[in-house]
Amino acid sequence: MGKKNWIEFHNQENFDQKKLKEENFKKIAKINISKQKKGKKGKTITLIKGLGIGSQKEVKELLKKMKVFCGTGGTLIGEDIQLQGDMVTKSIEFLRHDGFQNL
Repeated sequence: MGKKNWIEFHNQENFDQKKLKEENFKKIAKINISKQKKGKKGKTITLIKGLGIGSQKEVKELLKKMKVFCGTGGTLIGEDIQLQGDMVTKSIEFLRHDGFQNL
């Protein structure tokens, strides 16, 4: 099979720029993690605000990974993540491992 119309290119430069933007944004965003007893019939929830992730798809993927790591249920309200139970320490550990700095 010939390489008649084959063109090779490297997209590494664009990938590095995108990764650099994401890392800078994760360092800038101020994340607030709190424990509340509102709603849910007085049961404890963990509320994570200020993640500052642009797309809804990325937030949903982060929520899914966080629920698996913490071993609990959760939901997405706007751009805020709500986890069932007192998961403050586990969520801080997960976010630090994922690259978020300002907790």
